[in-house]
Amino acid sequence: MGKVFLLLAAANGFLAVGLGAFGAHGLSARLTADLMANYQTAVQYHFYHSLALFGVALLGLQFPAAALPRASGYLFLAGIVLFSGSLYLLALTGARWLGAVTPIGGLGFLAGWLCLCVFAAGRQI
Repeated sequence: MGKVFLLLAAANGFLAVGLGAFGAHGLSARLTADLMANYQTAVQYHFYHSLALFGVALLGLQFPAAALPRASGYLFLAGIVLFSGSLYLLALTGARWLGAVTPIGGLGFLAGWLCLCVFAAGRQI
């Protein structure tokens, strides 16, 4: 489990930095202020949860059989795709209906953090 989440963390960190740079240098003159704010929010949460995936990878190395950190990793990944992904697409296409997908990704983030909280509460760390 640890190696998979380390790979996911590294790939998502790379994407978050690349997409952030693309937004700052390639989109800032093309997007409205509102759409640029959406794009920046997507990058911010993408990067935060890339770091969270790194933490999950470390937990996976320490506790390879633990189910809750694994669940949190997949929930963080789903959150990145749904929350950040929908905001990236909203900013690039202007399709407002994508805003309805964003809260589902936010719930993924919340559920991932809750899984880690429950895991930590049940462990002697």
